Amino acid sequence: MATKPGANVGPSGGPGSAESPFLPVRRAPYPLARRFLQICTAAVAEPLADQDLMPLDMGVLAYLNKQNGEPDIDQNGLAERLGIDRYSASLLVERLEEKAIVERRINGADRRARLLRLTQRGEKLYAQLRSPVVARQMSILAPLSLKEKELFLDFLMRIVEANRALARPGAGRRKPGSRKSDASERGS
Repeated sequence: MATKPGANVGPSGGPGSAESPFLPVRRAPYPLARRFLQICTAAVAEPLADQDLMPLDMGVLAYLNKQNGEPDIDQNGLAERLGIDRYSASLLVERLEEKAIVERRINGADRRARLLRLTQRGEKLYAQLRSPVVARQMSILAPLSLKEKELFLDFLMRIVEANRALARPGAGRRKPGSRKSDASERGS
């Protein structure tokens, strides 16, 4: 059954129904992407909760591990890979450093830059968490056949790659001072 763009879609893919505990989602890229992000975040958060980690922390482990990551990238490179601003990356790294998961080293080629890598504890955590996190991510795609999963991921990659210019930290946020204060709106 084809659904018109912008139509409401229920959890089974059909129009929203009265017996469904979920409100319908608009069949448009933004609301679907936002709901998909919520689902992915919740699914990945579950296996991380016992370690007091968040999904973005797992991204750091994935990028900095020795097994299949890029240890010794700088903090700005990590921020770029995670799609977050440099300030948020510094707070994230600082928090993980306090937990003895990440360590910063001075870059010999540029003493202003800090190179990042996982500590021994961080490497052990990554090895322990990788399988359950990947399993939870893939469980999200359970309603799809193997071929559909591959196509879905290929389509997501194509969309992300084609829209790189829009994938920047803070995109879509209101700039400070761009909204009138309540007092000026009331004419006071």
